[in-house]
Parts: sequence; C-alpha cells; structure tokens
Amino acid sequence: MADPAGGPGPVAQPKVLLTKEPAPQTVPASDLPMKVYEVAMNTGTDSSSGLATAGFRAAKYLPTEWHLNNSELYHKAFAGCEQAEHGRAEAKELAEYAAAAAQRAQQDSTAAVGERLQDIHFWKAELQRGIQDLDAETCLLAAQKLRLERALDATEVPYAIATDNLQCRERRQAPDLVSDEVERELLKEAELIRNIQELLKRTLMQASNQMRLNRDHKEFCEMDWSDKVETYNIDDKCGKYSNQSTNIQFHPSSVKFEESASTPDTWAKFSHDNIYRAEQEKLASISLRALIDNILHDTSEDMRKQCAAVNEAFAKHCEELDDTKHKLEHHLKKILKEIGYQEANIAALKQAIKDKEAPMKVAQTRLYDRSFRPNVDLCRDEAQFRLIREVEELTESVNSLKKKLLGSEQTLRNLEDTRMNLEKEIAVKTNSIFIDRQKCMAQRTRYPVVAKLAGYQ
Repeated sequence: MADPAGGPGPVAQPKVLLTKEPAPQTVPASDLPMKVYEVAMNTGTDSSSGLATAGFRAAKYLPTEWHLNNSELYHKAFAGCEQAEHGRAEAKELAEYAAAAAQRAQQDSTAAVGERLQDIHFWKAELQRGIQDLDAETCLLAAQKLRLERALDATEVPYAIATDNLQCRERRQAPDLVSDEVERELLKEAELIRNIQELLKRTLMQASNQMRLNRDHKEFCEMDWSDKVETYNIDDKCGKYSNQSTNIQFHPSSVKFEESASTPDTWAKFSHDNIYRAEQEKLASISLRALIDNILHDTSEDMRKQCAAVNEAFAKHCEELDDTKHKLEHHLKKILKEIGYQEANIAALKQAIKDKEAPMKVAQTRLYDRSFRPNVDLCRDEAQFRLIREVEELTESVNSLKKKLLGSEQTLRNLEDTRMNLEKEIAVKTNSIFIDRQKCMAQRTRYPVVAKLAGYQ
C-alpha cells in the first residue's frame, strides 16, 4: 500500500528485523601532544618584547598542532564517507531484499486468496445445487400435499352417500327392515371411509411438517450461500488488488485474528453439515412422496372395491325383492281369482238355501193340512211318513248348506285377509325397491371415480 504522502508502499520485512542503524566505523584514538606555552623573554635593555606582547602569544597553537588537527579532520571526513557509502550499500541491499520479499509475499497471498476462491466457489455451487434440489423437492411434495387435500375432499361425497343410504334404508317397513348384506356392506364402507379420512389427515400433517423442515433447511442453506457469495465477492475483490490500485489504504487495526473467526475445518464442516441435513430432508421428502402415492393409490382402490361390493349387494337384494314381489303378485292374482270363485260359491249356496224354502213350505203345509184329518183317518200312513222324511231331508240339506255357507264365508274372509296381507307385503316390497333402487342406487351413481379419489382431479 502507498502511504498518505504518495511514497512507495511498505515492503515485506526480511527474516532478521533491523531495528536501528548500523554502528559507524571508528578511528583508533591517539593522544595529542600536550601544548607547551612558551613566553618570550627580553634579551636586551632596549628590547620592545616584554609584557606588552605577552598576551598575543599565550593562546596560540603550534604549526604541528595545526597540521595534526587538519589531518584528524581529513580522517574523520574520509571515515564518514566510507561509513555512509557502506550504509547506502546495505540500505540498497535491504530495500532490494524487502521489495523481493514483499513481492513474494504478495504473490503467495494472491495465490492463497485464489485457492480460497476455489474453495468458496465449490461450496457455493454445492449449496446452490442443494437449495435447488430441495426447492424442487418441496414443490413436488406440495403437489402431493395438494393431491392429499383433494383426495380428502373427495371422500366427503362417498361418506355422505353411505350415511344417506343407511338413513334411507331405515325408512323401510317391517318385515323388510332387516340387517341384511347391504346394510353390512354399507356399514363397512362408512367405517372404511372414516379410517381413510383419518389416515389422510395424519399424512397431511406429516407432509406439512416435512415441507416446514424443507423450508427451514433451505433457509439455512440460503443464508450460508448468501454468506459464501458475499465472501466470494470480497475475496475476489481482494485478489484483484495490486500496488497500482487506487482504492488501497492503511488499516493497521485489521492486522489481527478475530476471536469469533472460524477455522478452515469448522468452516468447511458448517457448509457440509448444512448440505448433509438438506440432503437428508430431501431423501425424507422423497420417501414421504412415495408413501403418499402408495396411500392414495391403495385408498382409492379400496374405496372403489368397497363401492363395487355395495353396488353388487344392492343389485342382488333388488333382484331378490323383484323376485319376491313377482311371486307375491302372482299369489295375489290367484287369491283374487279364488275370492271371485268363493263369492260365486257363496252366492250359489245362498241361492240353494233359498231354493229349499219352497219345498219346505210345501212339505210342512201338507203335513199341517193332513193334521186336520178327522177321527180314524188321521192315520200314520205311508204318505205321512214320506212327508215327515221329506221335511227331515230338507231340514238336513238346509243345515248342510248353511254349514257349508258358513265355511265358505270363513274361507272368503281368510282369502280377504290373505289378499290384504299380500297387498300390504307387495306395498312393502315396492317401498323397499324404491328405496334401494330409486334412492340409494341412483344416488350411488354420483360416486367419484378413481382418479378423483386419488387426488388427480
């Protein structure tokens, strides 16, 4: 990165960190000769050297000292130049090493970021595939759930038909109000439909729970996928940074590891666990869909089979009712015919009894008139005996006819009772046929087809 002043960016540090400048070369120290201060003496009485010139010579160096001082300055300047040249060489070498190290470190970091991008892309693709698979599976399960709801709704019509058939057959009249095969099949059908409805409701609840689990794990994978996309974009952006980038700057506080940061193993395990759980839920969803398909197939087939059994029982029972009714009607015709004959017979008997009145009157009149014969002529002659036998015979014949008339009248009454019973029974059979055929069997034509019971419609 470049510093704020626009200078060259920092370079990677060498293996041995230099914390201070190298020590300069030293020159061996040497003792300077001690200064000797000599005072000029007067050599004569007229000499001007004396106290007046003493101050000009007291602080002066000797020429040898002057030359020695210059030599020392030359030596120090030479040593400083040599030391500076050596420092410049080391600085150049260090700068070249730091630049090479920085370049290698940047290349290694770029390669590491590139490898990380490949890992992120792999897990991102796996998560995206898992999300798509789970979403598609959830849609398929939703379609199966819709089939379950349709199938459950479709069972309402058969159940209503079965219960209505049972209620209609309760209006049958005695003696047809019996617990026959039709009623047993209807009760079996109603029980079957109730059990199927309970099974479909439980399966619906199971499908709803599985769809909720699918959505939850899909959401987990989507959150992980979203993090991977954001991370991929960040690392891709970081991988494109170079020394010539204009959007780089110093961030000293970022040179640290976050306490909450994950390790590569935990990072990969997190995505792997999300994908694994999503895959498990997908497999569970597939198994549930297969189970739903089998349940709908079996329940629809069971309901149609039971419907066919009930229809067969109805048809057989209606056939029996028709046959019984025809036999009753046949016997009723014979009874009616016999009643006609019996009524004619009774009329003939009454006429025969009435026909015996005149002969009875004749015979009794003769006996009455002959009872007035005088004296000895009131004889028990043959005529008298014959008239008495005639009256007796007529009386016996009338009594026999009356007895026979009573018997015939009783027979006629019995025939009338039988006719009434037959007509009542025929009416009962007609009512039963109407209930079973016109009410129940006609209503059962609205029974749903297999496709509707299986939830396809």
